[in-house]
Amino acid sequence: MSLTQKSKTLSLDALKLDCDKELAIIAAGIRNCIISRFKKRGVVIALSGGIDSSLVAALCVQALGKNKVFGLLLPEKESSTQTMTLSDMIVDHLGIRAERQDITEILTAVGCYRYRDEAIKSIIPEYNQDYKCKIVLPPLLGQSKLRLFSVVVQSPDGRQIKARLPAEAYLQIVAATNFKQRIRMMLTYYYADKLNYAVAGTPNRQEYDQGFFVKLGDGAGDIKPIAHLYKTQVYQMAEFLKLPEDICERLPTTDTYSIPQDQEEFYFSVPHDILDLCLYAKNHIIPPEEVAKAVHLDIEQVERVYHDIDNKRRATRYQHTPPVLLQKINEIIY
Repeated sequence: MSLTQKSKTLSLDALKLDCDKELAIIAAGIRNCIISRFKKRGVVIALSGGIDSSLVAALCVQALGKNKVFGLLLPEKESSTQTMTLSDMIVDHLGIRAERQDITEILTAVGCYRYRDEAIKSIIPEYNQDYKCKIVLPPLLGQSKLRLFSVVVQSPDGRQIKARLPAEAYLQIVAATNFKQRIRMMLTYYYADKLNYAVAGTPNRQEYDQGFFVKLGDGAGDIKPIAHLYKTQVYQMAEFLKLPEDICERLPTTDTYSIPQDQEEFYFSVPHDILDLCLYAKNHIIPPEEVAKAVHLDIEQVERVYHDIDNKRRATRYQHTPPVLLQKINEIIY
């Protein structure tokens, strides 16, 4: 759903950036953290071919220069071919150094595919390694009943089967696929240590606020330059910096499962532009009645989005929590 029409009290103009000003602020923040605070020579960024990691790379180039930005491409056997094409595209566009390493063998060794497939097979016995798979959530706006994850598998001849996931199988699938993000971050820090660089994380505000990241995986990083930007603002900045059109037009994807899926289907359950405005409105204590006018939804649907925002914040609080000290330790003064 497009948010082109304006409400008298709330519209996407609320999320409109002064991109020149925002670039100056972000670039100064990157320089301060990397050079002055961390005393590092540059930054490493794991590139996915998506708009978030591409924008972070571009912002780091603006802040530090292309010679101090290193891109890391970490595909595996289930990665979309578009992921590598667009990752190569942003590397060439920015003129940064980069390295590619396929992580399939590492994921196989730690049991990523085996543990995941074992859980799926417990629900759909005919499933095997020749099938493709993904997990999905029902849309948020179309119903009010309890929303639970299902697994979708696709046979080699294209036939699809969908089955509700019990909690045990769901948790095992998520635990297994989280290896993908954690292995990528492990290698990202290898290159950061090797180069004496810091790691730049790539979550936008939706992902950061709603816990759409893997703890100690893509949720790690030494600096997160766009965690304050709503997704629509990420697109604004990407257009302002003239990133390649193919990257700017790519839908937000998970690129985690072998059947292609977008982030809406997997986690957010709401189009990103609607979620942006609802998240902004909730953060600014704007009542659902006003939001409904702007996003052309029923008040009940907006209330459902508000409720889901709160639920995800509660459910993912652990992911934001640093290691807990049982007794207070004097702060280290730098």
